[in-house]
Amino acid sequence: MSQLAQKIDHTLLKPTATNQQIRNLCVEAKEYNFKSVCINPCYVAEAAACLAGTDVAVCTVIGFPLGAATTTTKCLEALEAVQSGAAEVDMVINIGAAKAGNWEYVKQDIAAVVNKVKDQALVKVIIETCLLTAEEKKQACLAAVAACADFVKTSTGFSTGGATVEDVRLMRQAVGDKIKIKASGGINSYESALAMLAAGADRLGTSAGLAIVRTAN
Repeated sequence: MSQLAQKIDHTLLKPTATNQQIRNLCVEAKEYNFKSVCINPCYVAEAAACLAGTDVAVCTVIGFPLGAATTTTKCLEALEAVQSGAAEVDMVINIGAAKAGNWEYVKQDIAAVVNKVKDQALVKVIIETCLLTAEEKKQACLAAVAACADFVKTSTGFSTGGATVEDVRLMRQAVGDKIKIKASGGINSYESALAMLAAGADRLGTSAGLAIVRTAN
């Protein structure tokens, strides 16, 4: 159970999340030894305080969920999150730029955030696979590699679809072993978690972490 838990970002990103729910999330993360809690930026400091002295990291989201903030805004958001205690930041690419084929912009947007928190936090790049063609997914993955991100991630979980086994396989083929892959969005069972890992995911983002690890046990 602990090996699987170490691949899970225990997630609560709902806009209705309360302070108490975030504290409960942290308690669960400590009990089950999840890799991180993934929460909205306004709760980073509180989560960091709750998790002080543990091995559970604080992960937050940047430019979430649309990816349409300016690069400067994303950089400031990421820096503030790290200064508040985040060890991992999951940023959304500029999806409109990707759809327009402006891959240089996409790459520079990612690279700016990577450089802003370099040596302070892991950067995971959310490409929102449900909105991209197969070729766009590949190019988005290559942009994340070129920008020296640590992970490429499937989804926000707030768009028209989440992670699929096919997308994870495509992403793994695109990045090889250069960076890691996080699957997120719709992973709500032990079976779906195992399928994503088998397809090539290194990390899973899910709000169903408790059910998944309890089934594994």
